[in-house]
Amino acid sequence: MHGAGGAGTTGPVGPGGVGVNLLALRSHNAALVLDLLRTAGDEGISRLELAERTGLTPQAVSKITARLREDGLAAEAGRRASTGGKPRTVLRLVPEAGHAVGVHLDRDEVRAVLVDLRGTVVGERRAALNLGAGAEAVLGAVRETVTGVTAAAGGGRLSRLGEVRLGGAGGLGVAEPGGAARLGGAGSGGAARTGAAGVDEAARQGTAEGDGSSRQGAARLVGTSRQRSAPLGPALLGVGVALPGPLDHARGVLHRVTGFPEWDGFPLREALAERLGVPVVVDKDTNAAAVGLAAGGESGSFAYLHLGTGLGAGLVIGGSPHRGARTGAGEFGHQVIQLDGPPCTCGNRGCVEALCLGAVARGDLREAARVLGAGAANLVGLLDIDVVLLGGRTVAAAPEAFTDGVGAVLEAWARRTGQDAVPVRVATGGGGAVAVGAAELVLGPVFGRGGV
Repeated sequence: MHGAGGAGTTGPVGPGGVGVNLLALRSHNAALVLDLLRTAGDEGISRLELAERTGLTPQAVSKITARLREDGLAAEAGRRASTGGKPRTVLRLVPEAGHAVGVHLDRDEVRAVLVDLRGTVVGERRAALNLGAGAEAVLGAVRETVTGVTAAAGGGRLSRLGEVRLGGAGGLGVAEPGGAARLGGAGSGGAARTGAAGVDEAARQGTAEGDGSSRQGAARLVGTSRQRSAPLGPALLGVGVALPGPLDHARGVLHRVTGFPEWDGFPLREALAERLGVPVVVDKDTNAAAVGLAAGGESGSFAYLHLGTGLGAGLVIGGSPHRGARTGAGEFGHQVIQLDGPPCTCGNRGCVEALCLGAVARGDLREAARVLGAGAANLVGLLDIDVVLLGGRTVAAAPEAFTDGVGAVLEAWARRTGQDAVPVRVATGGGGAVAVGAAELVLGPVFGRGGV
């Protein structure tokens, strides 16, 4: 396994017997600490607690946090009384040290949000859009919206960080145009996961987490971007773009976007990275929203059903997003539930999407919710998920009608099967859930959430 710096030697054996590069281990440990700092919020967390929760030695944690403080990612948050000895210094994440943009590219609108390292929205911009207007028009609209939201928040034009390393040879990762920010050579999935606890390589092999070679790391992103772009706007890690599928999340290439087959084979990630000059991640709108919900605290296994200009699902199974072997999972709207039913834009007949959107167009929300519930019951029966979350502009316009209608179908299904009814709720985040989730696609690897 080759690390971010291109080293080919491997260190300890990771999961499944695969060697783990020592540089990736350093990135993994730093990401674990950053994630705990993010979770702790303004109250912060002590070095001792960080050591206990990561499995790292206090010495290794001290070196990691010293570097994070030096690079502006962490700061003192006061002192906390201890059970013995002197009070403990508490550390917190500095959320304004970096930002990400999330873009929701819908069939008729583009929405961009700017979020800080905690995922808090600090800027938003929306504009009308026709997804069928052609690549140049759509790409131009995305660039204008992204540039606008970063300029408004930072007082200048879009920061160009395409050549800025997120972590250097031993830090958090590498920001590359045309690809997602990578963590320490762990690949497109993010940080090299070696288990729930940190890998204390500093203690075991003498390659300290904060040694000289990796001092260029944890936030070379922040240090360098601060130097280059202080007059230009916020330090930007990258841009996450979410839009209707199907598409290839891994390569950032679109397939036959439902209703817009002309996009088939278009390399959206590459095209946008070239125009924006920053790393770009592309995913389906429903997947992005599901990732954002999981990052926001939604736990377990759930399905996010998005009803807007189309209908799709984002799946999180066991805490990790499920995209499938070809990143095509979640095409929920195109399950056929009525043979010889009305035609759907996908080419089939009787799809849940066609039936549901047809009922919405007629103003029959009760029927729309019943159809959505039938599809949700199929999903619950297939995956045995914990909760169904509803979102999208159509749901937002009449949330009770949809939660009540879908809930009634799932309750009837539960009575027939003898199981407990799966709860139905409106997802948090409202109309911005997809855009915020798209930004989390960029932030996730920085905090070691390799599943994004």
